[in-house]
Amino acid sequence: MNIKKHIPNLITLINLFCGCIAVVFISEANYLMAFYMVCLGIFFDFFDGFFARLFKVSSPLGLQLDSLADMVTSGVAPGYVMYSLFTNSAHELGTNPAIPFLGFIITLGSCYRLANFNIDTRQTDSFIGLPTPANALFILSLPLVLEFSDSLMVLEILTNQWVLLAITLCSAYILNAEIPLFALKIKKFAVKDNVLQIVFLLISLIMVIALQYLAIPLIIIFYVLLSVVNNMFLKK
Repeated sequence: MNIKKHIPNLITLINLFCGCIAVVFISEANYLMAFYMVCLGIFFDFFDGFFARLFKVSSPLGLQLDSLADMVTSGVAPGYVMYSLFTNSAHELGTNPAIPFLGFIITLGSCYRLANFNIDTRQTDSFIGLPTPANALFILSLPLVLEFSDSLMVLEILTNQWVLLAITLCSAYILNAEIPLFALKIKKFAVKDNVLQIVFLLISLIMVIALQYLAIPLIIIFYVLLSVVNNMFLKK
């Protein structure tokens, strides 16, 4: 029995397990632990592919398992968080009990992206559209910004249902937009081949130190904008 071929799939299932625990924490309004569990799931999501390549045991089963696990960790969890934010927000869109369910548009967008990613041969060295883990971190960070920020303006923005709806729709769109985004994986160790990644990581580190949880959504936005600027220079 070749144990090596099962290791990546086991790591993928741990990612799924983390996602399930995150959903439980969200149901208990423990958004900090939910955020940590999603981060842990994303960590395992990175290493399942790493070990599959290391042991040369990549398989169609592993590809499907990876998407199914991501569907919970990076699809259901952020949709549930947005549902909760809608539920706890002021009722600018009315008191219709169906309004909070709009948050699961994020889950639908994530599902479509994950399915499309499996058949899109263009996304081997970079991404087209925002990866679901990055989108999940963005959404999962929002209740933490609310909890740990002392800014009244931030509170008013993130409890406004129109703003939450805009974030939801933008999230579903950017997941599936035809926007090339640079990959963070460093395959060559020459500095000149990784300038973009190094600049992004350094600025992100500075933002985390200075802004803490508020840095997370800003880093994701910065990642998208930096990719757009990079695409413009590449075209030139």
